[in-house]
Parts: sequence; C-alpha cells; structure tokens
Amino acid sequence: MAAAKPRSFQACRVTQMDMAGGDRRDRQHERPNRRIMLVWAALSAIFIAIGLPRLLQGQFPDPDDALRLVQVRDLIAGQGWFDIHQYRIDPPTGTQMHWSRLVDIPLALLIFVLSPVLGQSGAETAALVMVPLLTLGAVLFLIGRLAWRLFDTQVAGFACLCIGLLAPLVFQLQPMRVDHHGWQIVAVAAALWAMAHRSALQGGAIAGLAMAAGLTISIEILPMVALFGAVLFIRWFRDRAARWWLVGYMQALALGLSVIFFLTRGTADLAQYCDAVSPAHLGFFIITAIGTGAIAAAPAMPRPALVAVFGLTGAAGLSFFGLASPKCLITPFASLDPLVHDYWYVHILEGRPFWEQDLSEAVPTLLQLLVAFSATLILWQKSHDWLRSWWGEYAFLIAGSIVMSLLVWRSAAFACVIAAIPLGWLATRLFRILRIEDRLLAKVGAVAATILLLLPATPVRVWDAVSALDEDSAGTPAGIVRSSDCQLQQSARQLKRLENGTIFAPLDIGPVILLDTDHAVIATSHHRAEMAMRDVILAFTSDPVTAQRIIGKRGAAYVALCSDLAEPNLYAQANPGGLAAQLISGENPEWLEPVELDTPDSFRVWRVRN
Repeated sequence: MAAAKPRSFQACRVTQMDMAGGDRRDRQHERPNRRIMLVWAALSAIFIAIGLPRLLQGQFPDPDDALRLVQVRDLIAGQGWFDIHQYRIDPPTGTQMHWSRLVDIPLALLIFVLSPVLGQSGAETAALVMVPLLTLGAVLFLIGRLAWRLFDTQVAGFACLCIGLLAPLVFQLQPMRVDHHGWQIVAVAAALWAMAHRSALQGGAIAGLAMAAGLTISIEILPMVALFGAVLFIRWFRDRAARWWLVGYMQALALGLSVIFFLTRGTADLAQYCDAVSPAHLGFFIITAIGTGAIAAAPAMPRPALVAVFGLTGAAGLSFFGLASPKCLITPFASLDPLVHDYWYVHILEGRPFWEQDLSEAVPTLLQLLVAFSATLILWQKSHDWLRSWWGEYAFLIAGSIVMSLLVWRSAAFACVIAAIPLGWLATRLFRILRIEDRLLAKVGAVAATILLLLPATPVRVWDAVSALDEDSAGTPAGIVRSSDCQLQQSARQLKRLENGTIFAPLDIGPVILLDTDHAVIATSHHRAEMAMRDVILAFTSDPVTAQRIIGKRGAAYVALCSDLAEPNLYAQANPGGLAAQLISGENPEWLEPVELDTPDSFRVWRVRN
C-alpha cells in the first residue's frame, strides 16, 4: 500500500478533475479563451468609461502612479538602468527609491515604441491606459484558465466577472494605476495557477518564479510567499512523493530572486535594505532552498523529524539574515522618526489594519472574502481524494490571505484574486437557480443572494446616499476634507512659469509637481527620504520662525500647498498657530511673498524672501 501512495497523489488528479469539469485534455472543443477575452473587453470598456474624466484631467489614482511615470521618463531620458535615484527629491543628492525596475519595463517599452507615432505625451497617455489593462488581461487569463480547468467555461466566465466586482482589484487594475500593485496581483494569480500544474517540479518552479518576481517588485508580498510555501510543505507532509512541489518552488524562488536582483540592481549597490530584496534576503532564500533540496534527497523520515529538520533549515536561514542585517528583523517602518510615523505612516490607510478603514467600503469586501471562504469549504466538503485535498489547500490560502488583509488592508487585493474562483462557482449556481427555478420566492432569494455576493456594497451605497442628504442639511462636520477644488494637475503646470527651484510642499502633492514641472521638491511620501519628510512635517506644524529656519536650511525657493487637501489641514489641526494653519487661513509671514498664478484660490504659492 505504501508503494502505491506516491502514484495516488498524481493519478487521482485526473479522475478528480473529471468530477469538476472533466479532464481538460478531453475538453479541447471548449473555448474558454474566447469567454475570457470577452470579459476582458467588457471590463476594459467599463474601466475606461469610468476613468475617462480622470484620464482627460491627468488625475492619477495615487501619487505613487505619478512618481512612477517620473521615474520612467528619467529612464528614457538616459538615467542609468541601475540608478534608481530620484534626484529631484531632497536635492542635491536626491533619494534612492525602493522600487524595482521590473515595473518600469512595460511602461518604458510602450512609451519608447509609441512616441514616434503619437508623440511623447500621446505615448504616455496610451501607456497609462494599456499597461493596467494588459495587467488586468493577465489576471483574467490566469484565473479564467484555472477556473475552466477546475469546472467549466461558465464558471471561468463568472470568475473573471468577479474580478471586476471586487473593489480592491478594480482599484489596482484601473487605467492610470501604473504603480507596482497590479503586477504583484499577477504574480499571485500565476502562483495560484501553477499550484494545479500536472508536473510537481514544473508547477513548483513556476510558482517560485512568480513569487520571485512579485517579491522583487515589492517586499510587501513576503507573507504570500510564505503562504504558498506552507501549502506546498503541507503537500509534502501529507505525501512524500509530492515533495518536489516545494523543492521546485524554493529552488526557483532563490534562483529567480538572485537573477532578477543582479539584472535590475547590479553589483554597484550591495547595501542591506529592509524595504527591498537585498543580499541578506538572497542569502536566506539560498540557504533554505539548499536545505529543502537536501531534505528531499535524504531518506524518508518520520513526520516529527521532517518538521524538525525544516525548522533547523529555517533557523539557519534566519540566523544568516539576522547576522547580515540585524535591523531588518523588525518591520521597515518600526524605526521611523516619531514625527514621520505619527503624521504620515499612520495616515496611509491602505497599509493599516481592517478596523481602521472606512468600514462602509471595507466591510463589503470582507463579506465577499468570507463568502468565498465558505464556498471553498462547501467545495471541500463535497469533494474527495485529490480534489478534496486541493480545496482544503485553497481554503488555507484564502484564510491566510484574509488574515493578512485584516492586518494590512492593502493585502485584500491578494485575497480577492484567490477568492474570484469560488465566487464564480457560487455565482454560477445562483444563476442556474434563477434559470430553472419556478417558485417566485426561490427566484427572489437567488436574486438577493446574487446581489449580496457580487455587489455587496449596494445597500451600503444606498445608506450612504441617504445619510449624505442628512449631512448636507446639517452641514459637513468640521475638520473633514472630502474633496479638493485645487485642480492639482492643471495648477502644477502653472509652476512652469516660475524660475526652476526647489519647492517646499506637502508630501502628497510633490509627485505631481515633479511630473508636470522641472522643479524639485523636498520630500514625497517615500520613507527613504525620512529626514526630509521630517523637515516638511516639522516646518508646517511649527511656528513661522522655526519654519523659516528649516525651509532656509533646505534651500527652498518656493512654498506651495493645496489648502483644501487633508494633509495640510492635518498639520493645521496639530498647531493652530503653525505655518500651515496661517497659510490656509490666508495669512503669511513676511519672509514669504505671495505669487500670483492662474490657479484656483485653494492652490497657493509663495516665494521665499532671502
């Protein structure tokens, strides 16, 4: 019996796939790609239509998207491939960004190819639309193909539709969203698809390469790397013949990280950074990959011993990591300057836990994730043999990603891409009930369940609309800034009329100033310029005399702000007698001379008098 067990893990896959949608090799007449392409075209059209006003105004979803385009412009203009400094942040030395060149590649290629035809501006606009939609297409293809393999073309179509109905995914895959998060979602989708590969070694290797790319793009995906590794360890723990999944994963992960590191970072900068893959991280993964291979090659051992030797391997990797970079044993933000932590970090809501979010937006997403988890448990309960193990692993992935989301809400996008398939399966069943059920009550129940499943925010939006009417009649609560009329993109372009210099501005408007002008700024919301960020916050929250000293030390030629954005109002609330409060109220110290530009009253600029 023991000799037959290794075969059972692989052989049961085919028979159990037949239970779901049939072995894909017997379903070559089906055309899932057509349905996936149709959904992609529909979602792309909807995304473009919704985002068209923002596209025409040049309004990015997030300041990081604007700064990403600045980085790509500099690369095309001749900045070195391995030089990831932004020299117009914290001049004259500039700030080294923690971003990877991997994300710059598709943007730079499209702009370079299209510029001779559309011009620089037209090529940039095209790239800002095409790259996110290509990212969307990659996610849909991977999720749709996996859903088809597990079920059928109908479930594949619904799973793809669910991608467009999960708010965290829609935000990260919309036009002009060109920062790194979309490509990390692709990496998770690719690893998920690879988990159902027919070859253990190849499937593990594909998942490892996908996670290597995602981890290089941003180290925030590290918990997902561990989560996929845990699933593959469970396969090994359950059946030694499945050990090659984890071997392929760890070997490809370590090799992929090393190759991508040297292709994108080179050898000139081998410093240890906590917020990006560095030599210490490479050492950890190389040691654990070697250890995994050695354990796989060793004779079979009892399960407690297997757990023990893996624990020793992990301890060896962590020991190397701790010795090479002891400060990185804590999170990259643990040692932030207190002022930067209190006025910047805690206000980056996407990086905060679930309970600190706007619950009217976060609760519907959490509801969808919990429904997906419940649907996965149903699939697990209804299945047997290999497929039962598969859905058990899937439930583990969703549960783990939900926990990640609760702790860091940005991770909800990873949970959502995993949740799309069980949601698609459940939606298919509900629509079948609508089609074949004769009883009115059953149809009404199916409609209600479908709305709650696919559009759970609908009741919340209705409630918000009614509540907004009451708020308008009572007046907007003091201190809450809901929108801005400062027309930041258009106003920033007016700064080009001024002689080039360094602008002392709040952190969030810095990227747009860099994008639309040749001016420099003191800091943006990027923590490697921590001391520059501290000076910006300290100056705006200090009395004018102290602020003058800080601004003078930084050599700023101008001061600028949007008076109705949240950040300067946060500074004003912190110190009603501080610089930000005075500038927002229309007062300015004598050492600041107002500059008249063709901008809304809320966008204000002053020249620093010497």
